[in-house]
Order: sequence, then structure tokens, then C-alpha cells
Amino acid sequence: MAVQELFPGTQVTIGPTIENGFYYDFARKEPFTESDLNKIETKMSEIVDRNEITYREVWERDKAISHFKKLGENYKAEIIQDIPKDEEISIYFHGKWHDLCRGPHLPSTGKIGKNFKLTKVAGAYWRGDSKNEMLQRIYGTSWASKKDLENYLKRLEEAEKRDHRKLGKEMNLFHFREESPGAVFWHEKGWNLFQKLVNYMRKKQQDAGYKEINTPEMLDRSLWEKSGHWEKFGAHMYTSQTPDEKIFAVKPMNCPGCVQVFNQGLKSYRDLPLKMSEFGKVHRYEPSGALHGLLRVRAFTQDDAHIFCTEDQITEQSLSITNLILEIYKDLGFENVILKYSDRPDLRVGSDEVWDKSEKALLKAVKETKLDYSINKGEGAFYGPKIEFVLRDAIGRDWQCGTLQVDLNLPERLGASYIEKDGSKKVPVMLHRALFGSLERFIGILIENYSGKLPFWISPLQTVVIPVSDEFDEYSKKVNKELIDAGFSSEVDLKNHNLNYKIRDHSLSKVPLLLICGKKEVDSNSVTIRRLDSNKQENIELNKFIITHQALNKAPSL
Repeated sequence: MAVQELFPGTQVTIGPTIENGFYYDFARKEPFTESDLNKIETKMSEIVDRNEITYREVWERDKAISHFKKLGENYKAEIIQDIPKDEEISIYFHGKWHDLCRGPHLPSTGKIGKNFKLTKVAGAYWRGDSKNEMLQRIYGTSWASKKDLENYLKRLEEAEKRDHRKLGKEMNLFHFREESPGAVFWHEKGWNLFQKLVNYMRKKQQDAGYKEINTPEMLDRSLWEKSGHWEKFGAHMYTSQTPDEKIFAVKPMNCPGCVQVFNQGLKSYRDLPLKMSEFGKVHRYEPSGALHGLLRVRAFTQDDAHIFCTEDQITEQSLSITNLILEIYKDLGFENVILKYSDRPDLRVGSDEVWDKSEKALLKAVKETKLDYSINKGEGAFYGPKIEFVLRDAIGRDWQCGTLQVDLNLPERLGASYIEKDGSKKVPVMLHRALFGSLERFIGILIENYSGKLPFWISPLQTVVIPVSDEFDEYSKKVNKELIDAGFSSEVDLKNHNLNYKIRDHSLSKVPLLLICGKKEVDSNSVTIRRLDSNKQENIELNKFIITHQALNKAPSL
């Protein structure tokens, strides 16, 4: 309403509510600016003061289409054309201004209040399709009180400071390029962080009885047809045709490949549960407008595992997986975790009988965890129900990370079987499990949760040794070597800069410990510690430093 009063000729398209706010997409040739947002906010306040009365009308479809076309609202007319025939065409009026909306609305604009803020403008393709026109999306938020609004804006400000894209650049961890959208270019330190997490999870999984495998990234179309992915997930898959006209797909998921490993050799009930883990690189086509740093990518590494078990083992194994996930989250500083249970979607494979068994067993496991959980109706995977693990970060944001899915469909589709006690052949249950979901995404979450100041044991660069002058370079090199030999990630800074410059530079990079070396340190075989975010310095004998900090150089549970 405010936009069209200020900028006549602008078309309104869609405007849903979202978490903590709303947005509306507009078709306008000229781009909206920050000053435009301020003008729109002022106009919104005027409309609230006008206290325009709200009322609703139901129109005939043809009347509505004709009406909006005459107004030049072609996007709105297109929306109406696509509304199912059995649904009402609901039009809400605020004074003379009106729009298509299901409602309900407040009785007048005066009831809205003025605790709102327009936060940003972004581009968005019409109906999310990059082949369509680019629209302008204005985001906003509205709260019951001024205090609630102020608190939310403070959280937004804090989130901006913690943005992993900004911190990733400052810490020299990674970057992105247009030549490979949605794929990460890892730098040395970023890759070191990545590998530290992999090695940590590898140890946790080995202790829990998992066997690590690796499967091809490209598989023939025929396998994806058998699995059901070609039909249900094909729009998100990258494909390639070879000179002999065979079609291959880059895997969007690891599961079909894992089943092929299971199928090698005869399996019996004695082999179950069989746990196979894989750090598998997968590729999924995401709309370019949806890409967001590490949090939404097209190429990522799933910390997958697939557990082949009997139906009687579903609940027990689900509880074991849940406990493992919670233990890992605790190690990384996340103790506030809730569960979301999702049952069968409309678009699915398998019989209702199979789904009944899967849902019952998984829900039993959810209840036995004694954790808070919610039910997401119809949000399961196309092959089975699932649990999503949602963790809360340092500034109160929720992140969906790990997943657990029960699958009684895929093993049968791909010919998986085992020999039961009575000699009969049975199809195993397949539990799909991811701890982080995506290593890339979880690293983004970790960076934002800690504002880049990661726990010492996973810091990509834990120590930097700094000589106060080139006279002490050799001693600093010796210290650095001893640290590396002791298992720390460390480097020595021999650049031709003064000490204060080096301290500022490495502090910006979020290095936890700077070890200063001068004459005093050489004479006493020691180092002077300067900790991140502290001006205090502490001198300590080198061997004592190593012994003390080795205890900190591992996950709490290991």
C-alpha cells in the first residue's frame, strides 16, 4: 500500500510472512534505495494513523483477473489464474487500496501499530525461476512492542558482525567465485579446520563401530531410476552425457552408492546392524538466488552414514545415533537441542504399510530420548520419515543440522537383502544418518556461533610464534617446530613488520595464542603468551606450555 502510494506504477506480486518478519516482491524498473526504505516506513506510519477500515470481498475468478489486468497488475492476474478452481478468490480492502490475500487481516490499519522496520532490499526471480524476470524484494519485521523490536534489531546487528562470509575473509579461510557458483574454494587454514572436524568425527564413528567407505561421485542414470531419485529429485541433479550417449548423474546423495557396497557378498542377520560411514561429496542444483555463503551451496560434503538393521533394531539404533549426535554437538558447544519429527510427504515412494512401520518405530525412538520434540506433518523424505536435530546458537538462532531417516523402501528397490535365522531372505531396514548434515554449512554455523573465536582444539591456526626482531628468528623457528611436533597447528611470522602490526594482524585472523620470543625467552627457553582479546601477557617455560595446552588440543569427550 505504502509502496504504491509513493511509487505509482509499481506492481505488487507476493508477500508472505517468514520467521521474524515478512517480505514483499515488487516489479519496478528503478531500484529501491536505502532512502526509499525510509520514505516507505514514514508512509506506513501515516497509513497506520489514517486507521483505514479493512473489509473482505470474494470475487469471481474472471472478474478478478480482468480487474487486475486493467490496473496493470499482470503478476497478480497470473497468480489468480493458477489458484485451484475450488478455492475462493479473496480480496482485502484497506480503504480504497486492495490486494489478493487469503487473510485474515486486522479490522483497520490503526491496529497494526508502529513497531516495524524495513530491513533490506534484495533481488528475487519471479516464482523463484531464474528464467523469469528479476523482482525487488523488500524485507521487514513487525513486533508487539517497541522493546521487542529493539531487541530483534540488536540481534540482527550482532548477526551481521558474526556473518561467516565476512569472518571467513578476515580469517583467510575460503572464498567463492562466479566461475563455480555455490562451491567453496578452501584456503589452507579453512581446509585445516575442515579436516580437523573430519578427523574428530572419524574417531567418534570408529569408537561407535562404524566402517568408513567411499563411493563414486558419478553414477549411471539407471541406478538413479531404480532408487527413485531420477523421478523425485531429478530437477536438482547435475547430469552428463558421454560420447557413447550414456547419461550419468553427479550424485546428490550418497545412499544408492552405499547400498551397492552392502550388496557385495552375502549378509546374514549376524552381520546386522552394519554401520557404514562416508564423507561423500554431493552436488545439488540450487537456484542462484538461494545461495548464501557456506550455509546454502551446490557442492558440499555430507557426513553420511547408513545403518543396515532389522525392523526390531530400529528404535535401539535410532537412540544410539541420537546419543552420538548429541555428544558431538556438546563437544562443539551446542547443548540446547530440540527434535523435529517428520512423517510421510505427499510425494513419496513405497506402500502405506511400509510407511506405517517406519513411522511407528522412529516416533518410539524420539519419545524415548525424553527430549522436547515437535511434529512436522508431511515433511519426511520421499523414502521415509525423519528426525531433524535443531540446535540453538549463542545469539538465539535455531539451525537444523543433523538428520536421521528410516528407510524401508530404498534397500528393496536396489536389491539389498540378508539371510534370516530360518534361512529366508529378508530386506534390511536402512537408517540414513548425518551428524552435521553438511560440513560446509556446519562450519559456517560454527564461525557465526563463536564470532570466529573457535574452540582451541579445532582452531585452524592455534598459535603464531612472533620474534620481536630478526635477531630471534632462529629461536622462534625452533619453538614453532616443537609446537608442530607436539601436534599443534602453528606457524612463525618472519615478515618485515613491527610487533604491534603483527599482533593486530593475527588478532583480526582470530588466532587464539600469540607466542612472543625475545632475549628473555631465549635465555629461559620460554615463550610469552598473548591471548586473543586480552592485553595481558604471561611468560611460561616452553615444555610446560606444550604439556598444559596438549590437554586442550582435543575434544572434551575424547
